[in-house]
Amino acid sequence: MTQHFPTRQLRFFLTAPSPCPYLPERYERKVFAHLPLADGAAVNDSLTQVGFRRSQNIAYRPACEGCAACVSARIPVLDYLFSRSERRTLSRNEDLTRHVVEAEATMEQFDLLRRYLNVRHADGGMAEMTWPDYVAMVEDTAVRTHIVEYRVRPNGSGPGDLMACALVDVMSDGLSLV
Repeated sequence: MTQHFPTRQLRFFLTAPSPCPYLPERYERKVFAHLPLADGAAVNDSLTQVGFRRSQNIAYRPACEGCAACVSARIPVLDYLFSRSERRTLSRNEDLTRHVVEAEATMEQFDLLRRYLNVRHADGGMAEMTWPDYVAMVEDTAVRTHIVEYRVRPNGSGPGDLMACALVDVMSDGLSLV
């Protein structure tokens, strides 16, 4: 189904070239639009169908000259066959439980994110993220968003230690990892 969005409401912009964070000696550009507060979920749904991703209230996709290496992947999960390596990974993580929770930032999630960024992306764009930045990323959104928390199965009382979490948008045809 085609849906019309007034151009006054949705404007697209192109970033200036900047060093590519993935491929050495390459430059990236992105086309982006601010998601409207009123129809953010529907606009995000439509843009995701054509390869856009979301970061807070901005939808973006790569628009690099002469390169198409970055591709949004859509996986039909009902048809997906796990590889032997993926099955081993699932088996090694049998002690984890998965819970979908409301998109409300917690200090426990933020601490986990900070540890991850320090180890894997110390020089990246999110390296300087503060608590208010994290709260905005999780809670300041015009789309249907949740957090999937992965915790070690508790031995006694309490929810168990948080091992991973993922910010996900609920789309008309599935979930999209943010």
